[in-house]
Amino acid sequence: MTDLSTIAELLREHDGFEILTHRYPDGDTLGSAYALCHILQGMGKNARVITSGTPAKKYDYLREGLAEQDFVREYVVSVDVAAPELLGDNQQEYQDIIDLCIDHHGTNSMKAKHIYVDAAAAAAGEIIYEIAQCMQIEYTAGIADCIYTAISTDTGCFRYSNTTGRTHRIAAHMMEHTSNWFDINTQMFEIKTKDRLSLERMVYETLEYCCDGKCAIIHTTLEMQQKAGVTDDEMEGLASIPRRIEGVLLGLTAREKADGTFKVSARSNGDIDASAFCAKFGGGGHKAASGCTVTGDLESVKAQLVRAAEQIL
Repeated sequence: MTDLSTIAELLREHDGFEILTHRYPDGDTLGSAYALCHILQGMGKNARVITSGTPAKKYDYLREGLAEQDFVREYVVSVDVAAPELLGDNQQEYQDIIDLCIDHHGTNSMKAKHIYVDAAAAAAGEIIYEIAQCMQIEYTAGIADCIYTAISTDTGCFRYSNTTGRTHRIAAHMMEHTSNWFDINTQMFEIKTKDRLSLERMVYETLEYCCDGKCAIIHTTLEMQQKAGVTDDEMEGLASIPRRIEGVLLGLTAREKADGTFKVSARSNGDIDASAFCAKFGGGGHKAASGCTVTGDLESVKAQLVRAAEQIL
């Protein structure tokens, strides 16, 4: 594995950067990617972000101040991407040509010329900050907004167990360079569309318990999503619902996809390892938050999840 000084040198040496995010892009992968793009363009480099899927409109501000550039791709960087399949629509084109992988998932299985994984980082955004520090970058409001967004969203606004003293110190430093942190917190954690609230009402009706109430399972179907009028970019954040229930150690959210599979998000409390649960289905992530894909109809998928939860709990 490479180190921060090597990454800094690689970024100085190369140009024509394409920065990849993971599918179903969230605040960390987008914030990290756009922060790096701001940094590189500020150095006079050609750089652009390549997303998999359409990011939610609430993240549009991350792109403010970035130039639309036409250039030939020379160097490919992935951020917050733990496995090739998480590249989504970009997997076939990019999985074999990634030059630099930057991630904070201990289960990372990416293939790249250079790999940097810091599993102690609460978010990939913390690593981008460390790179910026190593390169002695002068922070702009754009960079600060992106890094703050990455860190705040992956820590649940600093409420999750992955939050550390370093997390708070970095966030505080970014707050010194932008006045937007309050608006970011409001947009990320408080404001919801009427359609999203309609979906959430339906989701609560799907709630089921198993393992003597220690596991809670919710689900969404394509029919529910269509009925509520919710687009894919508004589905983020549902996974936190079952974990908030008193006595629940493992919260599972199964989301039906158009390809006949269910995207499962696992969130855990206490000593329960969500990544160990998801590993049973070929997935992974962090101890407190992980994901996997399960094939089958709704009842079959729920039965598989219950069996796996019984083994974990």
